[in-house]
Amino acid sequence: MHQFDAETADLLRAIFDFTGVRLGFDPVPLDGPATPAELSARVGRTITADGIGGRRALEIFDEVLSRACISADHPRNLAFIPAAPTRLSVLFDVVVGASSIYGGSWMEGAGAVHAENETLRWLADLAGLPDTAGGVFVPGGTVGNLSALVAARQAVRARLAAEGRPMPARWRFVCGAEAHSSLYQAAMVLDADIVAVPTGEEGRLTGPLLAAALDDLAGQRDPAEQRDPAGQGDAAAHDGVFAVVATAGTTQFGIVDDLRGVVDVCRDRGLWVHADGAYGLAALAAPSARPLFDGIADVDSFIVDPHKWLFAPFDACALIYRDPALARAAHGPQRAGYLDVLDSAANWNPSDYAIGLSRRARGLPLWFSLAAHGTRAYAEAIETTLATTRAAAAQIAARPELELVRPAELSVVVFRRLGWRDADYHRWSDNLLRAGFAFVPPTRHDGETVARFAVVNPRTTPADIEAILDTMA
Repeated sequence: MHQFDAETADLLRAIFDFTGVRLGFDPVPLDGPATPAELSARVGRTITADGIGGRRALEIFDEVLSRACISADHPRNLAFIPAAPTRLSVLFDVVVGASSIYGGSWMEGAGAVHAENETLRWLADLAGLPDTAGGVFVPGGTVGNLSALVAARQAVRARLAAEGRPMPARWRFVCGAEAHSSLYQAAMVLDADIVAVPTGEEGRLTGPLLAAALDDLAGQRDPAEQRDPAGQGDAAAHDGVFAVVATAGTTQFGIVDDLRGVVDVCRDRGLWVHADGAYGLAALAAPSARPLFDGIADVDSFIVDPHKWLFAPFDACALIYRDPALARAAHGPQRAGYLDVLDSAANWNPSDYAIGLSRRARGLPLWFSLAAHGTRAYAEAIETTLATTRAAAAQIAARPELELVRPAELSVVVFRRLGWRDADYHRWSDNLLRAGFAFVPPTRHDGETVARFAVVNPRTTPADIEAILDTMA
C-alpha cells in the first residue's frame, strides 16, 4: 500500500485530471443529495477484503458520491453560510495533504507553523490587537469558541485562587439571544450555564442590555454576600460569570453586537470578552465594513472561520488571543514522557493554545492564497460580496410581492414573499435545488418561515439574485 508504483502513478494522473476538471468548472455544478437507498443501490459495497482498486474508487466518487453533495462554492448557493475557496487555496490544500505535515508542535512543523502564524498576525492586525497577540487554527467555530471559553474560565480560576477567594458553585457565561448554537454546545461540554440576554427586535447585544443582565444576576445573590471593596472580580466570585461572548455577525441576520459597549461594561467588571466572528469578522478586511466592529481591538479573544468568507477550503477557524499566555496556561502543554522533548517555553506549539494535540496545518491553504494574491485582492473580493448584498436588498425592496424582514447587514438578506405559507417556501426551495439552479433553503424567524440569502461568493452577481427572485413571482 505504501509503495509508489506504476499503478499509483497512473492513479495520480487520474486524480490530477479529476482535480483539474473540478477546478475548471465555471460555474461548478450545484448537484444535490440522494437517499441512503439510492446511494446503496448505485454504489454497492466499496469496503471489501481485497479492495476495489483506486481507479474504481475514484470513478464511484466522481460519478456517484460527489454528485450527491451540494457544491458549497456554487455562485447561487446562498444557504446557511456557504464557501468560496480560491482555486489556489484548494490546490495548496492538495499540497498540504501530500506533505504529511504534523502541525501540533514547532519541532515537527516549524515551517508550517511559521506560515500559519504570519496569517494569524494579519488577522490580529486587522482587528487592532497588540503585537503580542497570537493563536492557532482549529477545525471550526465550535472548537474555537469552546477553546476560548476554556481559557477564559481558567484565567478567572487562577485569579480567584491567587486572591484566596472561593470558587462559585456554578460557572456561567453571558451572550446575546442571537448567539450561535455552538455556544450552547460549549456550555454543555464545560458543564456551565449559559445566560442568553434578550435583545429585542434589534437582535443586538448592547452595553446597556449587558449591564442590566449582569446587575440582575448580582441581584440574585444571597444578601449575606458582600461586594468586593475593589469592585473587581466580583461577578466571577459571586455570580460565577467568567466571560461574555459578543457576536460579530450572526448567522441568521449578519447582526454585529455593540462590541464597544460590551467591552466597556466588561472592563468595568473584570470580565473576559470573546468575540464570535466565525462568519462576520472576515469583513474586517473590507474597509467599508470596519466601522461596524468598533471595539474589536479590545476583546480578549476572537474567532473567524476562513472557510466561510475568507475563501479557504474546509475546515479552518482562526482563534486569536490578546494574551496567549493565558490560553497556554489553560490548554498546554500536555503532559507525557514522550512529549517532554517539545520545548513549550522557547517555541510556539499550536497544541498549547486550543483543545487537541494532533492537528493538520489547516491554516496553510489560506496562507498560500494570501501570499499569492495579496491582501488587497481579499479586500476587493469581500467588498464585491457586500455590493451584491446591497443590490439584492434593493431588488427585493423594488418588488411589490417581496418585503425585507429587516435591513440587510453584512452579507445576509432575509425577506418574505407576501402571501406565502410555510409549504410555499419549501416547495420553491426544493424546486430550485431539484433543477440544479440554486440552493436557497428557507429559515424561521419569530415563528414565521421566510427566505434568506447569504452572499459570501464574489462570483455571485446581482443577475444571479434577480434570476432567483424571478422564480418567486
